[in-house]
Amino acid sequence: MAGITTLLTDASAVAAADFSSFRSLTDHPLFESATNLIHKRRLFFSKGDSFFSIRSMQNTQTGVVTSTNGHFTADKVKSTVEVLDIEALGQVKVDSSPRRKTKIVCTIGPSTSTREMIWKLAEAGMNVARLNMSHGDHASHQKTIDLVKEYNAQFKDKVIAIMLDTKGPEVRSGDVPRPIQLKEGQEFSFTIKRGVSTENTVSVNYDDFVNDVEVEDILLVDGGMMSLVVKSKTKDLVTCVVVDGGELKSRRHLNVRGKSATLPSITDKDWEDIKFGVDNQVDFYAVSFVKDAKVVHELKDYLKGCNADIHVIVKIESADSIPNLHSIISASDGAMVARGDLGAELPIEEVPLLQEDIIRRCRDMHKPVIVATNMLESMINHPTPTRAEVSDIAIAVREGADAVMLSGETAHGKYPIKAVKVMHTVALRTELSLPVNVMPPVRFNAHKGDHLQSHMGEMFAFHSTTMANTLDTPVLVFTRTGSMAVLLSHYRPSPSIFAFTNEERIKQRLALYQGVIPIYMQFSDDAEETFSRALKLLMDKNLVMEGESVTLVQSGAQPIWRNESTHHIQVRKVEP
Repeated sequence: MAGITTLLTDASAVAAADFSSFRSLTDHPLFESATNLIHKRRLFFSKGDSFFSIRSMQNTQTGVVTSTNGHFTADKVKSTVEVLDIEALGQVKVDSSPRRKTKIVCTIGPSTSTREMIWKLAEAGMNVARLNMSHGDHASHQKTIDLVKEYNAQFKDKVIAIMLDTKGPEVRSGDVPRPIQLKEGQEFSFTIKRGVSTENTVSVNYDDFVNDVEVEDILLVDGGMMSLVVKSKTKDLVTCVVVDGGELKSRRHLNVRGKSATLPSITDKDWEDIKFGVDNQVDFYAVSFVKDAKVVHELKDYLKGCNADIHVIVKIESADSIPNLHSIISASDGAMVARGDLGAELPIEEVPLLQEDIIRRCRDMHKPVIVATNMLESMINHPTPTRAEVSDIAIAVREGADAVMLSGETAHGKYPIKAVKVMHTVALRTELSLPVNVMPPVRFNAHKGDHLQSHMGEMFAFHSTTMANTLDTPVLVFTRTGSMAVLLSHYRPSPSIFAFTNEERIKQRLALYQGVIPIYMQFSDDAEETFSRALKLLMDKNLVMEGESVTLVQSGAQPIWRNESTHHIQVRKVEP
């Protein structure tokens, strides 16, 4: 063990030590404050020119300290800290110290619509329940909403937000009595006449389909599972040649590579579903196939007229949306990178670049961003993921996504709970590998900079993050609107953000934001009494420990216990 070099990435000092002189690794000064700091520290061990990182350790009875990179030995190990004990992917024992910051969105469907399964999903790591309005009816979705609200009513410090995902304008093939086998090189046609189903022709549900496609266009079925090239068209028929064959079943989704259908982004069915969401006070709408900012403004005007406090998440999934990304995201309350249709309408090699770009834009605008589609697709039918899927989750976390999403994996998959556990494990492990920057990147929002109150809030969020990272203290914020918690999330402090609010709607909404743990609590007129109750609640839940310090932030859109012109950052020691 001689000659091993240790580096602490969250401190400016670099220390070298010979571990062979210590009977136990925990005897080394490096581990003096392990109980408070080990989940923040990353050790790099070198042999020659090679470095490998050790972020998590597990005690064994044989005097071996095991990390996810391998193991090294010591005479005795008596560390009381166990950060991550990864027995197998998706089966993880987590100490109370590290908490996953990236949120998990789960689609609820036949596999998970019972009370028991929703509770299990929540305990496994679900933060947002997604209702896919492309499937099911209002009665089935009402049941899910009621169950989620029942869960939320039971806990002050746990919450599941509800996201209603509109179906949007989809072009689909018609019903077929039995699957049609398409073979490479054969001719196959689509007609706008209803009810047609033969071995070489089927209907489509969109009257302008003939006008939207041109000769030599590439037509994709089911996001590219099959493809055809357009060879000719008449007033009601599009004739193609099969490029990549397969089995054509009923009501398959159709895309034209590089083009979006000229259908409205919000259909009549969508408006019915949106009204259903208003009646049930859902937290978010995920709006499908948004092409420009106009549709966002239209929906927000409708919600304002209904006096409905529901945030609008735009799904970036059409070719037409890409030139308008800035205006669409600016008008919205957040975005979803819906990679399925995006990869069908655009070349697939563009999708990872667009994902990174959309995440960056959302971060710059203080908007939450969700990465979705195919994240653990193989776990619909298999109990373990592919290694590429694991990397996909890790990349989204590293790029700064607020949330990652499961679709069919939890809606109709065979292993919904395992899928959530895998997503939780991979996200947490990736977060623990990220470097801790004492000072966060300067990302002051330019379009808000002229407004003193907004600029002041950003400045305090920035400096609160710097202080929390430097002192390794959790952040406590008290908020009625959620604005300061959102700003703090934007700067990504390394410790957790405990956002106390006396508004249930704000508690639910904050469930989507990276690093934020929303907690409902009534505020009193006495600030000190409220602070004491908040700290006691955290101690009772073992979220903070006696003697630990916390960073307490008083700033934001609405002053609480302070003059409007006064902002506070305090560091307090937790006392019984």
